[in-house]
Amino acid sequence: MFFFSTLFLMIFILLGVAFFTLFERKILGYIQFRKGPNKLGVLGLFQSFSDALKLFSKEYYFLFFGNYFIYYFVPMLGLVVSLSFWLIYPFFFNFISFYLGFLFFLCCSGLGVYFIMIGGWSSNSVYSMLGCMRSVSQSISYEVCFFLVIMSLLVYVESFNLISFFFFQRYVWFFFLCFPLFFVFFSCILAETNRSPFDFSEGESELVSGFNIEYSSFSFSLFFLAEYGNMLFMSFFLVVVFFGGFCLNLLFFFKVLFFVYLFIWIRGTFPRYRYDKLMGLCWKIYLPIVLNYFFFFIFLKVYLYFIFFSN
Repeated sequence: MFFFSTLFLMIFILLGVAFFTLFERKILGYIQFRKGPNKLGVLGLFQSFSDALKLFSKEYYFLFFGNYFIYYFVPMLGLVVSLSFWLIYPFFFNFISFYLGFLFFLCCSGLGVYFIMIGGWSSNSVYSMLGCMRSVSQSISYEVCFFLVIMSLLVYVESFNLISFFFFQRYVWFFFLCFPLFFVFFSCILAETNRSPFDFSEGESELVSGFNIEYSSFSFSLFFLAEYGNMLFMSFFLVVVFFGGFCLNLLFFFKVLFFVYLFIWIRGTFPRYRYDKLMGLCWKIYLPIVLNYFFFFIFLKVYLYFIFFSN
């Protein structure tokens, strides 16, 4: 049952990514006062499958210079790590109970930087290398704040299990308790997934297309699936951590859909940020806020334990 549950989960995640791209193109179309894809199937529902067939059937680009073995397998490994995030999804029947889910997530999310770096390096292209260096420096910077936000909440909840967050927010959400922390966390997620206005790894005006300029056909589509799978997971993760969603509740999925829409709405609304301002925002503004919250939660737990044991 563990094997079949994992298989069905991965299939539905990939289907979700397909319809996520269609949803994004429709929303961006309406933001720009046009229809978006509406020809293929009813309301353009089969457009994603047509794009997938086109990508997987295109001619593959072979490198004459560069480490071909690493260049070929990095996108596959990136997709595997992106899909492995979903193993911490808290199923209650016929599945494993993941008590160290947050620890597993922290370990896997730290690996995402390496696939971008190795993918850009193995292409043996100046533009790919520039794109991967910018993306890696951005991801590492924002991972510091990202992990500190999670550590602050873990200190308060004292559990690595996602189900503990469901029950801990039964009466009040962390969104109301840590309002500034939520916005810092959401900005870090945008920077982690390389989404606008923090899409510096794909800055067309400066880098042609970023670290994946030498990738084509199915290798590019694997990077594409990994990126959109990460966005879906981060929307789910944000709802779990700050909005106390119980995953068997229908309202939980509407919250996830709202944050998926928010990713798209921000892309269609805000221009790209300036790179030096992005780094200054992380190290000079976000990091002091997150560190203050981290120490606040530590002192709060110490104070609560002191009151408990004194009584």
